[in-house]
Amino acid sequence: MENAVKEILVSIGEDPNREGLIDTPRRVAKAWDHLTQGYRANPDEILRKAIFTEECNHMIIVKDIEIYSMCEHHMLPFFGKCHIGYIARNKVYGVSKLARLVDCFARRLQVQERLTSQIAQALMGPIDAEGVGVVVEAQHLCMMMRGVEKQNSRMVTSAVLGSFRDDMATRSEFMKLIGMH
Repeated sequence: MENAVKEILVSIGEDPNREGLIDTPRRVAKAWDHLTQGYRANPDEILRKAIFTEECNHMIIVKDIEIYSMCEHHMLPFFGKCHIGYIARNKVYGVSKLARLVDCFARRLQVQERLTSQIAQALMGPIDAEGVGVVVEAQHLCMMMRGVEKQNSRMVTSAVLGSFRDDMATRSEFMKLIGMH
């Protein structure tokens, strides 16, 4: 990867041996290792370690989970918040693992639509949830700093499964509680 970064620097007219750029290929490689760590994470493993039996059959919501991802089309960042809700059937997830699951999928080259869907699908099965809802709100640098250059645009995607899809009251309650009514 370091050699590829050096080639990019040369191709844009820079000198990779210039003082300020000498360590840049190493730093970029290290940054990309971090930004793509989701490829090395297993969502099933993340959740399996955090399932607890609990007399609980109501909606559980975690709001405002920060996301940082990379658009697969331009390899530029998109960032925002993820809101997760689920209705348990006597099994619940440890709350920190929900954030880790979001990172698992966000730390890959992504499109927001797929990211939203992957999170919802991963949550549904392991606890046999009655329903799952996931909403992602994000700003995309590929749209803000290039192309149409729309600085205040936000993309909102949702994935609803089970009772969140089938029952309008459940979906409505979720949307209201996350502030998307």
